[in-house]
Amino acid sequence: MNGLSDVRLSLRGQELEVEQERAAATLSCTAPSGLGTWDLYWHRLRTRKALLELTAEELRDVGLSREEARAEGLKPFWRL
Repeated sequence: MNGLSDVRLSLRGQELEVEQERAAATLSCTAPSGLGTWDLYWHRLRTRKALLELTAEELRDVGLSREEARAEGLKPFWRL
């Protein structure tokens, strides 16, 4: 490899790390803040059940496959 390839690889690696951190932060902040434990459970139950009712077009809009939505929708409300 030449020096330019090494620089490109290291920059791409940094970009991937930033994207992963951003995705993790987004996933951890999906519930409204200030919810108590039971309110959080209720929120998870409703939103997960709503995922099961989305059409293929709606799933495409949110970037989920049918399998991903089903897996999330069938999780118990007490699991993250």
